[in-house]
Order: sequence, then C-alpha cells, then structure tokens
Amino acid sequence: MRRSKKEIKDVQVIIALLHASPVGRLGTVGKDGRPMVKPLNFVYHDGKIYFHTAREGEKIDDIKRDGRVCFEVDLPIAFVKGQPDNPCGAKYLYRSVIVQGRASLVENREERLDALSALMRKYQTEGEYGELPPEKLALTGVVRIDIEEMTGKEDLGKDHHREVVLKMLREGAALPVFLDP
Repeated sequence: MRRSKKEIKDVQVIIALLHASPVGRLGTVGKDGRPMVKPLNFVYHDGKIYFHTAREGEKIDDIKRDGRVCFEVDLPIAFVKGQPDNPCGAKYLYRSVIVQGRASLVENREERLDALSALMRKYQTEGEYGELPPEKLALTGVVRIDIEEMTGKEDLGKDHHREVVLKMLREGAALPVFLDP
C-alpha cells in the first residue's frame, strides 16, 4: 500500500467491515483477458467469502477458467464540502477492504447449505426463512473465495473530522453524511 498511514492494521476492523457491507464487487478475468467486475451479495463466513449465483454464466465461466479473483467492499462515511476559496478542501472519508484470493464452485452439499444459511442470516436477520427446497438447491451455485491476502484502507479525516467520524462509527450512525469543512 502506497500510503501506509491509511492502512487498517486492526484485522477486527477489516472483518467487521466485511460483515457489515451489504454489497461486494467481484473482479475476475474475462475470456478475452479483460477484467470484469460484478456487484453481488456475499457473506464472510468461517474466514472465507461466499456468494450464490447461477450455476452457469459469465462469472462461473471466468472462475472455472482462472480462479484468481479480487473482491472489494467499501463504506462511504462522509463527504466534506469544499469551499469557493478552497475547492480542493472537498474530501471523501471511507473505509475499504480488498481481498485477493482463489474462487471455486462449492460442490459439497453441507458446505453449500452452510454458506446459504449464513447468507440468509446476514440478509434476513429476523430469521423465519425456512429450508431451501432441494430443487432450488440443485439450481443454485455457491462460490467460495479462499482468501490469500486481505488489506484494509481508510481515510477518516484529520483532527475535528476524525473525532466526529469515529464517534459516528461507534454510535452506528446512518452513513454517509455531509460535513462542513
């Protein structure tokens, strides 16, 4: 990372961001060698990233051809307004995580069910979602990303902005917000 002062060194902050982020972006290598990025729902579970998908299609073709992937999540925290006399004072405050890893289609039935249950717990926190019918399970692909490297980066601002941002994060404020300079 070029600016090490922005690196998130606390792995628990990185993991918390993975748990809290509703959408991740999967980067694969397309059949023509071009990078492909797709947003998707996911869950960080047992030290791995899982998502569900169709059992056929571009993502699956890319993963079968080359399992190396990049996965990204971010949390927009605040936009700091620029001023007429200082437009460069405008800032974007954030946290982000980038994962490098290897993706593969999960074939083991128990692991597939475990990953799908973890997805349901994340996105339907009140429960009451029932069992996945066998015919739907047969049609549903589950992909696991085995993490090889995981880095976090943040810009929480300086001085007063940093204090305000840290307080908002502690209190679970609705984000992003707009802050005056």
